Parts: sequence; C-alpha cells; structure tokens
Amino acid sequence: MGNYSCTCLPGFVSSNGKETFPSGEGVTCNDRDECEDDDICGQHKCNNTQGSYQCVCDSGFRRENDGLCKEMCKIDPSLCGNGNCTTKADGYNCACHVGFTNYGNEQSRCKELNCETFNSDDNLEMLPDIQNAMTLLRNSCLELSETEGLVGARQVEGEFLLEAMLSMIDGLLQGGPLNDNRKMTVLLEFVENALKLIGPMMNSPRTSRSYNQVEVELLKRGADVPWGAVSLSSKHTRLNSSWETAAGDASSYPGFATISLLTYKGLHTSKQTFFRSGKKSEDQTQLNSKVVTASVSNTNTTLLTEPVVFTFYHLQQSDNGSRSCVYWEPKLDGGSWSDRGCTVLESEKDYTVCSCSHLSSFAVLMALHEIKDEFQLRVITWVGLSLSLVCLFLCILTFTLFRSIQSTRNTIHLHLCISLFIADFVFLAGITRTENPVGCGIVAGLLHYFFLAAFCWMCLEGVQLFRMVVLVFNTTFKPLYMMAGGYGVPAIIVLLSAIINAKGYGTTRYCWLSLEDTFIWSFFGPVCVIIMVNVFFFLITVWKLAQKFSSLNPDLDNLRKIKAFTITAVAQLCVLGTMWIFGVFQFDQGTLAMSYLFTILNSLQGVLIFVMHCLLSKPVREEYSKFLSRVCAPEKKKYSEFSSNQTSKSQTSKSAQNTGESHI
Repeated sequence: MGNYSCTCLPGFVSSNGKETFPSGEGVTCNDRDECEDDDICGQHKCNNTQGSYQCVCDSGFRRENDGLCKEMCKIDPSLCGNGNCTTKADGYNCACHVGFTNYGNEQSRCKELNCETFNSDDNLEMLPDIQNAMTLLRNSCLELSETEGLVGARQVEGEFLLEAMLSMIDGLLQGGPLNDNRKMTVLLEFVENALKLIGPMMNSPRTSRSYNQVEVELLKRGADVPWGAVSLSSKHTRLNSSWETAAGDASSYPGFATISLLTYKGLHTSKQTFFRSGKKSEDQTQLNSKVVTASVSNTNTTLLTEPVVFTFYHLQQSDNGSRSCVYWEPKLDGGSWSDRGCTVLESEKDYTVCSCSHLSSFAVLMALHEIKDEFQLRVITWVGLSLSLVCLFLCILTFTLFRSIQSTRNTIHLHLCISLFIADFVFLAGITRTENPVGCGIVAGLLHYFFLAAFCWMCLEGVQLFRMVVLVFNTTFKPLYMMAGGYGVPAIIVLLSAIINAKGYGTTRYCWLSLEDTFIWSFFGPVCVIIMVNVFFFLITVWKLAQKFSSLNPDLDNLRKIKAFTITAVAQLCVLGTMWIFGVFQFDQGTLAMSYLFTILNSLQGVLIFVMHCLLSKPVREEYSKFLSRVCAPEKKKYSEFSSNQTSKSQTSKSAQNTGESHI
C-alpha cells in the first residue's frame, strides 16, 4: 500500500534493463537506437532521434504516416497522369502514353499533345506561307508524343522552333496587312498553339527575341509549382498576371509553367470587323494599339479565376472616340474582334488598361464615329425635326380641309406629307434607341416602310405630270391604284426584306438598316429606281412642254401651270434625293461634314415641302388669306356688292382652274 513504480517512455530503456523500476534507486531512462534493429527502414537509411527514429527514403519512395518508405508509384497511381510509372534506382520514371508527353522530364506528369492543330490542309491553303513552320512543329509534336526523348535535345529544338516561327511571321507581315479575316484566324491560332508547344522546350527561364515585324518574351518555371505575380512587356504592351494563372490546377501540375507575350508590329492595319456584345457592330473602328498574343501552359484558359491585365500604348494619341478592349474570336464571321470577357479599366490619351477573363490575341479598338459636335447635331435634329413635323402637319390640314384646292396632284401631296410625318416622328423618337433589339428592329422597319412610301408618292407625282402633258383626257388616277402604288409597293419590299434577313433591321449604333451583306440596298435600290423613273418622266414632260409652247395655238395658262408643277416636283425630288445621298455617307462613314449636311436636310425637309407646295402656291395662299380674314375679323359681316361679286367670280375662276387641272 502506498508504493509506486516507474516505466520509460517509448523510444527509451531503463539503465537496469527492466521495464519497471522503483523510484529512488538511481535508475535512468536512456534513448534507444532503433536504427540498430534489423530491417526497421528496409533498404533505406535510418536516422536515430531522441526517443524515436526517421527513415530517409530513397529516390522514388515517400515516407508515410506509419514512418515507413513506400514506392511513390504505388502510393499515387495518378502520379504520371497518362503514363506508366516505374521505380528506378535513381527515383521513378514516367513513360507517357502515345499522344502525351512530359517533354523529356522523366519525373513530370504526362501532358496531352494535340498534333492535329499543326496538320490542316485548309489552313495551308488559306495561308501557304506558314507551311514550313507548321511542318516543323508538327514533326516535333509527333516525336514528343511518341517517344520519351532527351531533355537536352528538347531544349535545343525549342530554340530552333522559336526562331523558325518568328522568321515565318516576320516574312509574312512584311508582305502587307492580312485583309482576310480567315487568314488572320489561321495565323493567330497557329501562333498561340505554337507558343504552348515551344514554351516547355526552352532551357532559359527567360527568352526574349525581336524581329522587324514581331517580338516575343517568354518565361518558364520548373518542377515546383510557382506562385506570385508575373509581368511581361514589350515596347507597346505590358501584361500583368500571376504564376498561378500560368500553371493552372496545382494537383495536375505537369512540372513546368510557361507564360509568353508575342507582339505583332504590323498586324494592326489588317481586318477590323468588330462584334459588340455578341452582335456585329456598325461602328467604324480602327486598331489603336499593336496586336498581341498571350499564351500560358495552363490548358484551361477559357474562364480564368483571376483576370489578366494588359496595358496597351496607343498608336495615335487622341481624346476623340471611344475605346474598346477586344480579342480575336475565330468563331464569329470567320474571325472577328469581340469585346466578350474584356473590359476597359482605364483609358487615357496615350494608353488603355484592359482586363480580360480569358487568353487569346488582344488589341484596343478606337471607334471613329464619335463626333465632337454631337450635342450640336442633336440640338439641330430636335429643333429641325420638330419644326418639320409642324410644317408637315399644316400641309396635311391644308390638303384635307381646303376643298377648293383638292385635286389628284394635291392628293398625292397629302399622302407624301403623311408618310414623311410618320417617318420623321419615328426617326425623332427611336433612331438611337438601340438598347432593345426587338424594338430597334421595329423602328428600323417603320422607317424603311414610310421613307420608301414617300419616294413612291413622289414617283406617282412624276407619272401624274407626264399624263397631264401627254394625255389630253382621263389624266386622273383611280384612288385604288394610287394607294396600291404609294403604300402597297413599299409594303411588299419591306415584307420581302424582313423574310430574307430579319436581323438586318437594327444595328448597334442606329435603329436603321444594316450595312452588312448589302442589306442597305433593300432601301437604296428601290430609291435609285424611283429616282431614275422620275427623271425619265420629267425629261419627257419637259420635252413635251417645249413642243406645246412652240405650237401655233398653245394653251398658255395650262402650260404655265404644268411648268410650275414640274419645277416644284423636280425641286422636291432633288431635296429628298440629295438628303439620302448624304445619308449613305452618314450611316457608313459618319464624318462631321456629312453628319451636318444629312442632319440639316433631314430636319428641314418638312419645312421645304410646306414652302414649295403651300406658301409658293397662289391658290393655297388665297385660301389662307380667306381663312385668316374670317378668324381675325369675324364681326365684319357686310361687304359691298362689288366685293361680293368679285369674290364670287374669283371662286368660280379657281373652280374652273382646278377642274381643268384634273382634266387636262
């Protein structure tokens, strides 16, 4: 009772050799050398420690939680990825399956190689200049994917392949810009794939080369997974990213990480089609930076967890025009610039900073349509069109309410004014409302229809004048025929255009017809035909008038009236026709002078029609005078007999004139 004994901790033995011993007898616990035990670490080295031991595993082995060394190939069957793992005296070795490689690094994970990217007859037919470089890369790719290879040989070949690729690009771009978007696609995809193949073959951690038309900087890291920020730069561009982005998933790290930035010095003058938010843009743009291709060894770069940042230095320093960060998308229209996944972080006069969530080939586009005097043009449009709408409304009231001036010709003028009134109203309310694609397409369709209707009514006026001169009797149009020509023909044209290409209605810049695929000619084509038809009828009319004036017994009153009608109709056609000539340049090129001319003519066309058909028309002025006299002096009820008789005669004369006009 009351006694106790001591035992030593694991890894220690008592000095008297007993497991338990009483306290106070001078017995101590001393470290036991476990390394003296037979096969405690097997073939591996054993290091004794205080109270324990450690096995130092040979190459190709790893110490597990139980302290024993086990073969790495058996511990982790996925150690080599798509390859066979075998243990050797100096470690383990990965023998890659066909189609995979570790670039001669025997203890690196096998990475898939797609050599078919360098074996496309279509690409060679499109861009034959890359044939030699593509053949070299394909042969190297096949050799890597079919044999283990030697490390030194791969590194020497990497330098050779890089020089061959750069020489090819330099010679190609010295021949001029690539104005075929498919050629751009072939070149940019080839360079991106080539950099992915060549990068791991390089020996130096940093490689820099510069030619007349191209320069490249390439960085490489080795066996351990790299981390931290990384930056590459050229004379015109800087790339900021991280080694985590370049290496990809650490669990599948292939034993190397590369990142490269290749700058094309002459490619910025090539194809410049632009898609904004997935839809082809109508903006006139130009590249305002060098084109670059950024490539990393990470195979998953379609959606990066951390975006890469580019700083592009502008080729033209200007405060005008908006700037967009874009990349080359090969699937859009055979190859085009797109802003998907790229945003502008900062843009100054001399540089633009872009952030992109994927890797490809990048540049900065500058829109040329931005007009410095946009506010002034907007004010002219609002004021001019508002005034034009008022004048057209007065014309509609005039031709509708004043019965004494109603005739076939003024019926045509009435519907011309109605068409222009609706077109101008829709233009004013919706030409720039592009945020809703469906609504924008409807606005474009309405403008297409009513502007065509206005030209059709002008064509009917030309035909009517021709009939008045050439035909003696029955010169009036039947109302049904006039409606079919004035409203039916444009309806058929718009319906067919919508069936053929509904997407042509509405652009990213205006709610108008697309300039792509010649769709704009569904408007300009009929307009040109109408103008030519009118010119033909006007020439015949003038010729017939000249003959009648030179006849023995000319009806001078009627001939002078028809002459005045013809001059007015020709002036009207010139105004509207000239407006749309400037409209072609406005929607296509958007220069400042064309913008002012189109805006002024478009805004004041209603005013000009009101002046020509109302203020300059004597019968209309007399009707206005009578209307104003009744409104301004309603208390004046008595008139002299002479005045009454004169008024009656005047009305009788006008009625006769109008009857004559409709039956000449």
